[in-house]
Amino acid sequence: MIQVIAITKENEKNTNLTVDDIDFSKYSWCWIDFNIPSDEEIAKLGTVLKFHKLAIEDCIYGQQRPKLDYYDDYSLVVTHTLGPEDFDQFEINFFIGENYIVTFHKEDLMEVNQVWNKCLKLEAMEEWNEYRVLYEIFDKVVDNFFPIIYELEDRINEVEQNPHAASMSMELDKLFELRHQLLKLRHAIHPIRDLLYRILNTHHLSIQGHREYFADIYDHLLKLSEMVDSNRDITNDIRDNFISLNSYQQNKVIQILTVITSIFAPLTFIAGIYGMNFANMPELKWDYGYFLIMAIMILISLLMILWFKKKGWFR
Repeated sequence: MIQVIAITKENEKNTNLTVDDIDFSKYSWCWIDFNIPSDEEIAKLGTVLKFHKLAIEDCIYGQQRPKLDYYDDYSLVVTHTLGPEDFDQFEINFFIGENYIVTFHKEDLMEVNQVWNKCLKLEAMEEWNEYRVLYEIFDKVVDNFFPIIYELEDRINEVEQNPHAASMSMELDKLFELRHQLLKLRHAIHPIRDLLYRILNTHHLSIQGHREYFADIYDHLLKLSEMVDSNRDITNDIRDNFISLNSYQQNKVIQILTVITSIFAPLTFIAGIYGMNFANMPELKWDYGYFLIMAIMILISLLMILWFKKKGWFR
């Protein structure tokens, strides 16, 4: 579907145009939105709008990194938005000319729809132009990252506090999944941050009237990058703490087993000697031999327990 909003020189909106009959010279600026276009509609990028075939290929095949490309009389801006559930990245392409902006996306994106509906509702469009549309969509894209990060922070805190006393292996699985999601966020945010830096420092885009707006988005991206890196550091600390605690618990178990083994080693030695049943062992024929050996074994056990306690093995 192709939608058109054209703003006349008298600041009036015209939404009844098609891309085939629009005359850019008659309008102050225009926004053409390719929303899930068909193959026939995609062809109009080259036949009607006369965009370069390489730029059109970037739109068709997708999977481009956020970037800024320059052509003779327009620029191509590519960015991504993020799905809130599985963190899939969806591409948005912007063609920006002297008095027009063309958006191209193969998915029905909330960010673009919100800005489109906002344009339709506004009565006065004096402060709007093609760069204001670019800013508004970028602003929606970046703002939608914050709820995702806040949710991840809550989940990280839950793993750290472990209110349900889940097993350590389950918590580690959750932690590694969170680290994977943070990594996907990092791969999504950092290229957009670099793209905004290029937009702020390029001379090919006339953003002078909106420079402070794009600078504000750049500040938000810096904050997002810091939040992602900070949360990754927190997950590192939690992971190291889990591993250290697990090692400590294993050492305690090994220590307890070592104490038990050490106590029973001399008892096993004594029992082994008197289990050989040699004919000339005098203790076997003594009426109190059994009680004496048991008393000796109990005494050895008590002495070893007291010695281990003195050494601090039971702390």
